[in-house]
Order: sequence, then structure tokens, then C-alpha cells
Amino acid sequence: MTTRRMPLTARRTALSAWYAATLLPRGAAALTAAAAGRGGSARSLLRAGAGTGTPPPGAVRAAGHAVATVLLGALSLVLTGVLLMAMARGLFYGFVDQGPYDHSWGGPSKAGAWLAHFAVAVPCAVATVAALLGVARLQKRLTAPLRGERRPGWVLPAVLVCSAAGALFVVAFLRQLP
Repeated sequence: MTTRRMPLTARRTALSAWYAATLLPRGAAALTAAAAGRGGSARSLLRAGAGTGTPPPGAVRAAGHAVATVLLGALSLVLTGVLLMAMARGLFYGFVDQGPYDHSWGGPSKAGAWLAHFAVAVPCAVATVAALLGVARLQKRLTAPLRGERRPGWVLPAVLVCSAAGALFVVAFLRQLP
């Protein structure tokens, strides 16, 4: 009996996307740990394992990294919602919308509408997974000081800009709802 394994690149992509999707609860737990004065626990929750000889961060430093991780977690939650919506409205369009399809993309037939929505959803899903991978890498660079590494100067402004863009997206999305 042979077992098939997921290719290494696909496995890493899936794990990175899952890592990004779980940033919000991990950031909140790290913030709680930092508030309790357990900087080492906060560092492990943020997956910022220490190098040799790196002392545990102080509570304020760990709390700052946890707050930034919560911001990135909120952004990844929005991206995960976009991914789920693309899957539901694209891949499973025929099950989600019962018709009539006269005014749908690809209509008037159900097959045409399903195909058109699928063709739009696939690139959207790929772009969303790429954005989740970017959020995971950004959070890893953000927590570099907790590992005793140097953080590039562009990381903190990028976290703030990305979080603001995510908030603007949510506001725009909510305003278009009836």
C-alpha cells in the first residue's frame, strides 16, 4: 500500500495560509499572556522562538508585538472570508443560487452562469491565498526582534497600511449591503 503525499510546496502553502488564518486568536492569547507578565509565553504563541541566548521579551514589548499580530489577524480574517466567499459563490455557484439565471454572469443557462462564476472565483481565490501568505511572512518579519534578529524598517508601516486597507475594505463591503 502506497500513500501519496502532498507536494512540499503545496504543504508549505497550506500551512502558511493556516498560520495566517489563525493569527487573530494567537495574537489575542499572546496579548493576554503579555498582560499577565509572561513574555516567554507570548513569544511562543507568536511563534517567535528565541535563538540561543535571547532573553524573554518584556511585557510591554511582547504586548506591542501581540497588538500588531492582532491587527494582522483581523486582516487575515477578512482575507479568509473573501476566500470562503469566492469558493461559495464560484465553485459552488449552482448550489448557492437557485436561479433564474437570466441576469447572471454567463446566463441564461445554469451551466453558463456556473462556469462564468467559477472562472472569476479561481483567480480571486489564488490571489487571496497569496495575500494570506504575504500576511504570514509579514508577521514573521514583524516578530524578528523577539527572536533576536533585526527587523527591516518597512515592516511596521506595512503592517499599519495593510491593516488600514483591510478596515477600509470591510467598511466598503458593509456599505454596499442592503
